[in-house]
Amino acid sequence: MSITVKDVEHVAALARLELSDREKEQFTEQLNAILKYAGQLEQLNTDDVEPTSHAMPLVNVMREDEVRSSLPIEKVLLNAPDEEDGQIKVPAVLE
Repeated sequence: MSITVKDVEHVAALARLELSDREKEQFTEQLNAILKYAGQLEQLNTDDVEPTSHAMPLVNVMREDEVRSSLPIEKVLLNAPDEEDGQIKVPAVLE
């Protein structure tokens, strides 16, 4: 399979892109190079390769959940920029 300038023009029209003649030629060459490389990959013998979704095994690096008591509200409010009635006060975001 190969890509033609007509194919590039069609895709450009669908994407509402205006391409110069030089860009059309350039994209045609680049897309054909990609297809050629994909063709090389199709020739590889992958009979003994197990299908995977990830190249490396995934490991969850998070700690186990454990129940702990939270900070007292007084300590939390020490880090707040402003406080009112035991709550963190923030600037209004609506007018």
